[in-house]
Amino acid sequence: MLDLGFVREHLDLVEEKLRQRGMNPADVLGRFRDIDTERRRQIQELEAAQQKRNQFSQQIGELRRKKDLSDAEKAELDRVTAEVGELKKSIPALEEGAKAHDEQLKSLLAGIPNLPHESVPVGKSEADNKEVRRWGQPPKFDFTPKPHWELGEQLGILDLERAAKITGARFALYWDMGAKLERALANFMLDVHTREHGYTEVLPPYMVNADSMYGTGQLPKFESDLFKVPHGEKNLYLIPTAEVPVTNIYRDETLDAARLPISLTAYTPCFRSEAGSYGKDVRGIIRQHQFQKVELVKFARPEQSQDEHEKLTRDAETILQRLGLHYRTVVLCTADMGFSSAKTYDIEVWLPGQNLFREISSCSNFEAFQARRAGIRFKSEGKGKTEFVHTLNGSGLAVGRTWVAIVENYQQADGSVVIPEVLRPYVGTDRITPRK
Repeated sequence: MLDLGFVREHLDLVEEKLRQRGMNPADVLGRFRDIDTERRRQIQELEAAQQKRNQFSQQIGELRRKKDLSDAEKAELDRVTAEVGELKKSIPALEEGAKAHDEQLKSLLAGIPNLPHESVPVGKSEADNKEVRRWGQPPKFDFTPKPHWELGEQLGILDLERAAKITGARFALYWDMGAKLERALANFMLDVHTREHGYTEVLPPYMVNADSMYGTGQLPKFESDLFKVPHGEKNLYLIPTAEVPVTNIYRDETLDAARLPISLTAYTPCFRSEAGSYGKDVRGIIRQHQFQKVELVKFARPEQSQDEHEKLTRDAETILQRLGLHYRTVVLCTADMGFSSAKTYDIEVWLPGQNLFREISSCSNFEAFQARRAGIRFKSEGKGKTEFVHTLNGSGLAVGRTWVAIVENYQQADGSVVIPEVLRPYVGTDRITPRK
């Protein structure tokens, strides 16, 4: 969420940044000026009425403490008492009016996306994203490489038909070495991030409340993308990513500045309804309702966050380098960024079975946007005032898509899949061969 004072004082800038995102400012900001002006008018009127009531109440007290009142003083006491009575009747209505405008303004602010950082390229679509680097080379085959859904079925490690029977479309059932490869990847990623990159591993709940979803920006705008579970009088939500519970660990807390940056990693399943995505990526396991990820989350001081964003992105890239997978990193343009992000790098891995690059990690700096919604602050020693932290997150990596990349990039002419050397201690073999 953006700061109200900032939006009020820099409305022209906010409108320009929204246009850079491909949005019509009028559709996003609505009646911001009118609501803000009326809210401030009502607050001023309320404060004036409260001040007058307090002054009259003090005057009444002074008059009543006198033993003998003159006729003029009695008349004044009656007049002031009547004034206080009228004020007591009008103040609740003024309070309700100010509160209603507060809620309108809060709802409006909750629907304004984050503003792109000045370093983000301005663009109209994903075609305007800018490649910043690439690593490795695509593998060369003396045969036509197959997509992972064919390889998975032939190897007996991926069963989409039975998954659909058990649950429905966009779910996967992994068999034997397929399941073991998924688990091996998660363990490998966690080990690299905790032992080498300095992240602390956490295991958060897989269901969260509405406050947590609001804190990271999924609610209220993206409720249709979530799986909602009624629970008593309230709803819980299956997490779309570990970003939600891990970021909310520090919701409504003030951190010691000396602890920052804080780097956390978590392996969780993720659940997305993928509303509006039907017809896209229907083959294989690229777009699923349930998938697994190793997530990276950081909390940083504002002056640290740009450097920490670069580090987090490099940490995710390291996994692909260790696995020997060809990839490229792009910075998203203004029109392709997520709602809460100020700047995002997408890491895209090469998939030879589909002859394309596919996003495998999205690494974002949210600056103070999420922290303001979630109330996550920090305080420096010797300073009385707190500030909002900057939050960052990225996939380190999406485990299922990494599984896909290994199966497609390391496929052999005989139908087997070679296991990357760094994974062999986790998998216990150097090759996946067709089941007999």
